[in-house]
Order: sequence, then structure tokens, then C-alpha cells
Amino acid sequence: MVVLRLKRMGRRHRPFYRVNAMDKRAPRDGRVIEELGWFDPLAADDKQSVLKVDRIKYWLSVGAQPSDTVRGLLKRNDIDPTSGQKLDA
Repeated sequence: MVVLRLKRMGRRHRPFYRVNAMDKRAPRDGRVIEELGWFDPLAADDKQSVLKVDRIKYWLSVGAQPSDTVRGLLKRNDIDPTSGQKLDA
């Protein structure tokens, strides 16, 4: 099963995450199928994340399951985590 989840990058006390499509059995920082964007929790709100929306929609359409954190990140960027469609604002 494919899941959409975060891979921790950065250094100590300065986290930086990449949003990835990964096999469910892979470790958190393990092998990645495809990189889908990044998330910087310490940046200003307008520059906190960049996502490849079209690729995320594709992975959701073929049955990939987002983690709870990625689900919240998708909602914050107006992407429906169940269908991959844009939410009406």
C-alpha cells in the first residue's frame, strides 16, 4: 500500500520535511517512490509549504492514503484528502 507521509530532513532544532509517496512498510526516512513537495514548520505562514498538487491528486486517485499530518497539510492547502479535488473556498 502507498501512503503519503513526511520525511524528516534538516538539522537538529531546525526541522524540514519532504512530502513523499512511500510504501507503507518503508521506514520514515527510507526509500521514496516520488517526492511531492516540502513543508517547513518554522517558516512564515505564506512560505510554509510547496506541493505538487497534480501529482498528489494522482496518488490519491489511485488509492494512496495520507498520514494524519499530511491530511492536515492538504486541507490547509485546499486539497480534499479523500478525493484529491480542490475544495471550494
